[in-house]
Amino acid sequence: MVHHARGLRALTGDDQLTEQISSDFEQADLLDAERAMLRYAHKLTRTPEAMEPGDVALLRDAGWSDAAILDTCQITGYFNYVKRLADGLGVPLEKD
Repeated sequence: MVHHARGLRALTGDDQLTEQISSDFEQADLLDAERAMLRYAHKLTRTPEAMEPGDVALLRDAGWSDAAILDTCQITGYFNYVKRLADGLGVPLEKD
């Protein structure tokens, strides 16, 4: 998470928001659409077998385009893939 938090901090320039998202995105100062996207990514990461068409519908209802939903799914999937590769090869986690 350290590396990703650095990237988020660089993109937003907001240390407080970065900390909020890192610790509990549900309580962070986000737009409803942003929170919906993070819920989708969280569910896809933690319980991919539980994904269903309704998850995509929730993103559409929140205002996300199909292209943005595809991007979110692909990026989430890619990061999960890389994380599993690193875990499988015993690559050590970053230090704070």
